[in-house]
Amino acid sequence: MTLLSSMALLALTPPAPGADPNVAKQQMIYQIGMIVVMGVVFWVLLIRPQQKRAKEQANLLKGLKAGDRVATSSGLVGVVQSVRDHTVNLRSGDAKLEVLKSSITEITEKSAE
Repeated sequence: MTLLSSMALLALTPPAPGADPNVAKQQMIYQIGMIVVMGVVFWVLLIRPQQKRAKEQANLLKGLKAGDRVATSSGLVGVVQSVRDHTVNLRSGDAKLEVLKSSITEITEKSAE
C-alpha cells in the first residue's frame, strides 16, 4: 500500500470519541510537511550534486581539443590526437587508441594552442 493511500485511509477514519478534530488535521499537516522536507533533503543531498557533476563533465568534454593531455576512467593517460562526435583518438606511448568521450574524466594539461 502506498504512502498516499494509507494517509487517505487515515484521513477517512473518524476521530476517537472525545478527541479534538483539529488535532487530527494538525497531525495530517505535520505528516505532509515531513514528507515535503524529506523530499527537499533528498533533492539537495542526492540529485543536485549529480546534476552539477554532469554539467561539469559536459563542459569538460566541450573544451576538449587536440593536444590536450587527458586521463580516462580506466586509468589511461594520453594526448588527444583528434576529437570526433562520440570518440577521441589518443596517443599513449607508442599506442594509438580510440576511446569514448564519456570515458575521459579529466584534462591534466591543456594544449599550448
